Amino acid sequence: MGFMRWLAAISVFVVALALAGLGWLVGGWAWWVLAAGVAALGSIGVYDLIQTSHSVTRNYPILGHMRFLLEEIRPEVRQYFVESNIEGRPFDRELRDLVYDRAKGNHGEEPFGTQRDVNAVGYEFVAHSLRAKPKPEGPQPKVRIGGPRCTQPYDIALLNVSAMSFGSMSGNAIEALNGGAALGGFAHDTGEGSISAYHRKRGGDLIMEVASGYFGCRTDDGHFDPAKFAERARLDQVKAINIKLSQGAKPGLGGLLPGAKVNAEVAAARGVPIGTTVVSPPVHNAFGTPIELMTFIDELRQLADGKPVGFKLCIGSKREFLALCKGMLATEITPDFIIVDGSEGGTGAGPVEFEDHVGMPLTEGLMFVHNALVGVGLREQIRIGASGKVATGIDIVKRICQGADFTLAARAMMFAIGCIQAQKCHTNACPVGVATQDPARARALVVDDKIQRVYQYQQKTVNSALQIVSSMGLDSFEQLTPRKLFRRVDPQVTKTYHDLFEWLEHRQLLTDPPEAWHRDWVTASAETLDPVEVADLIEPLGATDEYN
Repeated sequence: MGFMRWLAAISVFVVALALAGLGWLVGGWAWWVLAAGVAALGSIGVYDLIQTSHSVTRNYPILGHMRFLLEEIRPEVRQYFVESNIEGRPFDRELRDLVYDRAKGNHGEEPFGTQRDVNAVGYEFVAHSLRAKPKPEGPQPKVRIGGPRCTQPYDIALLNVSAMSFGSMSGNAIEALNGGAALGGFAHDTGEGSISAYHRKRGGDLIMEVASGYFGCRTDDGHFDPAKFAERARLDQVKAINIKLSQGAKPGLGGLLPGAKVNAEVAAARGVPIGTTVVSPPVHNAFGTPIELMTFIDELRQLADGKPVGFKLCIGSKREFLALCKGMLATEITPDFIIVDGSEGGTGAGPVEFEDHVGMPLTEGLMFVHNALVGVGLREQIRIGASGKVATGIDIVKRICQGADFTLAARAMMFAIGCIQAQKCHTNACPVGVATQDPARARALVVDDKIQRVYQYQQKTVNSALQIVSSMGLDSFEQLTPRKLFRRVDPQVTKTYHDLFEWLEHRQLLTDPPEAWHRDWVTASAETLDPVEVADLIEPLGATDEYN
C-alpha cells in the first residue's frame, strides 16, 4: 500500500512534466500554470507521506486535508445551516436576533408563538396579572449604590456594560460601548485593563476595576500604588470602584498578557512598559484575609474621595464568602455593592475545564449572596449586581427576583456592536473588529453607528423589563420577590422560587443558623480564609459538603 502511494506521487510529477512539455511544444502560458499547479499538489503529497505529525494525511496524502478544511468551517456550517433557532450555545439564534433587532431600533417581535418547550423541566416564567398596569413613562429607574461610609453615592441603571478590558477588546469597541453608556446614562465597567483613552473619549460613566494585577494603579513590581489609584479614581467620569476577586469564565485563575500585545496604547492604560509580558496573579497581594479586604475597601473609598467601592466574584466556597461577611461585621466596614458573576459568564477565553466545571452558576451564587447578607443583617446597606448571560428584559426581571438590584451584560453588549459569536475572541482574528487589536479588522467597527446600537439595545431591553413588571400588576422592581418567579420541576408541577429554595430571615445567621448553613457559618472566620476548627461539630473538619 505504501509503495502504491509513492507510485501515485511520482505519477503526479510525471503528469506535471508532461504538461510542462506541452507548454514548451505548443506554447501558451495556460499549460505552464497547469503544470505548476499539478507539481504543487505533488509536492504536498510527498510532504504528507514523509511528515510524522498527522496520521490522516500520512495515509491519505492531499485528500486528508479535506478533513482539516471541514473541521475549520464546521462551527459556521452548524450555526448557519444545522442548529435550530433555540439550540445554539452559549447564546442561541433567537436570542442573538433579539439583541440585533433591539440594537437596530426594532422591537424584537416574533410571529406564531414561542419556539420554547414550555413543558420542559427547568422552564421558567413569571405570572401576569388581571390588574396589569400601563408601562410607566419617563426616565428609566435607577438604583442608588452607597453605604454608610460612602459620601458620593451613584445611581446605577438596571442594565449596564459588564467588565471587558481594552486589550482583549479593540479600541473602537471600547469607545462604542462607552459612547452608548454616555448616551443612555448607564455605567461601563472598564475591566481589569484599567482606563484607556478609548474609555475617555465619549465621557460615559465608568466603574473602575481593580484586579490582582493592579493595572493602572501598580508599582513597578506589581503591587498596589495608592497615588496612581487616587489619580484615576478621582476622575469625574469614574463613578465607582470594583475590586475583582474572581470572574466567571476562569475563577481561581489569573491571567497573562504577552509582551507582543502590549503596544503603546495598552501600556499606557495598564501602567506597564511597552512590550513587557504582564501577569495577573490568581489572588491579590494587597490583602489576604477578610478583615484585610474590608480595610482595603475602606482605603480605596477614602482615596476615591468617598465614591462607592465594591467587589466582584464568582462564588466557589460558601464558607469563604461567609468569612467575608464576618469580616464586615468585625470591622463595621461594608462594600457598597457586590457583583456576583456566574460561572456561565465570560467574554474572553479560559481553559475549557474552568469554563465548564469550576465555579457556581449565577442563579445559585446570586441567591446565596443575597441570603448571606440578609442572614447577617447587612442586605440593606449593600447593593447586589448580577453578571452572567443577562441579555433580555426577562433576564433582568428574573435576576431581581433571585436577589439582585441591578444587572450587567458583556456578551449581549458585544452583540449590540456587531459580534456574531464566531468564538475567535482569543485569536486576535475577530471577523467583525470587536475582540481584536488588529487595526485592519478593528476598522470594520464604525464607532458612531455602534454607539447608537448600544444605546438602543440597552433602552429597549430595560423598557421590556419595565413592561413585564407592569404586566405583573406591579408598580416597581422593588416589588419583585422569589414568589413572582416560577420554575417547572417536572412535566406536571411548577413551583415558585420561594417554595423551591430556602430564604433566610434578617440576622438569622447570627441567632439561629439553619442546618444547611451551620457548618459553613461556624467554620468561617473574619481573620482567615481557611476553615477554623470547631470542637462541637458532629462531622470532622476535613469533611466537605457540596461547595466546602
